[in-house]
Amino acid sequence: MDPLRIARHQFAASGLAAGSLLLTAVALAQTPADLTRVAPPAPTGMTLPDALAYAHAHEPAIRAALAQVTTEEANARVPRAAWQPSIIANAEIFAATANNTSASTLAADNMAIPRIGGTPSVSESAATWKPYASSFVGVSALQEVFDFGRIAARTAVADATLVVAKHNADAARLDVELAVEEAYFGVYAAKGVLKASEDAYERSRTHRELAKAGVDSGLRSPIELTRADATLAQFDIARIRAKGGVTIAQSVLAASIGAPDMAVDISGPAPSSADIPSLADAIRAAAARDPLLQQALARLSAQEKNTTAIGAALRPNLFLTGTISGRAGGDTPSGNAPVPTGSGFLPDVPNWDIGLVLSWTLFDGVTVASRNASRVAESVRREEVALYREREVAAVTQGYVQVSVARDALPALHDAVRGALANYAQADARFRSGLGNAVELADAEELRTTAEVQLALGLFAVARARAIFGRAIAEGL
Repeated sequence: MDPLRIARHQFAASGLAAGSLLLTAVALAQTPADLTRVAPPAPTGMTLPDALAYAHAHEPAIRAALAQVTTEEANARVPRAAWQPSIIANAEIFAATANNTSASTLAADNMAIPRIGGTPSVSESAATWKPYASSFVGVSALQEVFDFGRIAARTAVADATLVVAKHNADAARLDVELAVEEAYFGVYAAKGVLKASEDAYERSRTHRELAKAGVDSGLRSPIELTRADATLAQFDIARIRAKGGVTIAQSVLAASIGAPDMAVDISGPAPSSADIPSLADAIRAAAARDPLLQQALARLSAQEKNTTAIGAALRPNLFLTGTISGRAGGDTPSGNAPVPTGSGFLPDVPNWDIGLVLSWTLFDGVTVASRNASRVAESVRREEVALYREREVAAVTQGYVQVSVARDALPALHDAVRGALANYAQADARFRSGLGNAVELADAEELRTTAEVQLALGLFAVARARAIFGRAIAEGL
């Protein structure tokens, strides 16, 4: 077998072990991170639980999702604050005409200040355009008494939005955990490919020395040595590339856990993959736990509550108002009372008031249109729920099949390694005794190295498929 083919096969295998993780690295590179925060260096040699714990504490996607939860928790306190009183202070000085009647008004939008008519009532013909100074200073308080469910409706929307954020954080955590597990097992796979490549190189170097000794003693043809030299060089190239595959896999692991290190290594034996439930149980578990589906359901609930909250704006509102104020005007008061000290520039005439106000918007076209638009949006959310249910079943089924196929292939991969080892032992014995040649030995070497590489990749395929299946059923929740 051509040694160049051997090298190409090993390079492709090592590239698969590392290259299959590059998509994860690209995805993580697109995750926005807090550039002002630097994670501490990762420990040297990490177990899988260590890697997951580090990612939970430092991975930017998880931290961003948790920060969003904190934000929504703060937002959920906003509508509840409507039950607290609002206190407003106001001070004014202005010039205005003072044509008055006995009418009184109450401005309740900003500050509840009853208008008190104090100047003489005049007719239209006796009105004057002469301005007078006027001043005012006061403190007003508004207290919600009964809102007919308006505040509760807005609170329900905020609480539902918080639930959406929490499910989003769960999804982000599971996605990061999957990336970490893939990267972690990828390092094991890359190291398995490297070991097979280094062992093949060392065996090829020994055979090259045997071939040289045979040529020097005249027992072998010179072509045996040149073929051994070419084979050794090709295995050396494969070994170098396999080392690069390990470095790439370690760098992907560092990125997946949010570490500032260029590469993070692993330690200890590879964790064994857990058994999987039946497909029916897996689908039921995913329906109950999958955060993406739960997030879609929470969005639907939030939209429905938003429709209710918009409609609740048309309900009555009952509140208590009270004001303490001082005022003065520069015009002559009715009944020829004296002008207050300061001619309107000093608000030294005291007043107070307290009242109960019922406000009711009987119709508002914008509010009604907004409520109708929100109700239409509910249908979109319902379709999203149906879409996520369908995707969930497809993902669980696909993951279940992938795990089954990957595990079913393992016995054959082990058999292939055992057969390749036996074949190699025979070829090696024939070469050492002078009955075999370099081509026969290279073919046996290629068969053995390929089987060992395929076994390493097969173990990685099982671990990766099991991790993907665990993500599909939200096993970590």
